Amino acid sequence: MYITVAGNKKEFNDGTTVAQLIALEKVETPQYVTVSLNDEFVENGNFETTTLKDGDNVEFLYFMGGGQ
Repeated sequence: MYITVAGNKKEFNDGTTVAQLIALEKVETPQYVTVSLNDEFVENGNFETTTLKDGDNVEFLYFMGGGQ
């Protein structure tokens, strides 16, 4: 199946979960990543059970603190 990850179309095995994708993509500091799947946020507790489908669009987001 083909999934768009951070704007790049890539091929993955059927049944790949969000947790597996995070590992496959070698996401830095995975404990702090927020995942957007087709413009919807995936709860951290659902990474292991959320299965990706052909044509999905995934973005890895990091929220940074700062400011005054």
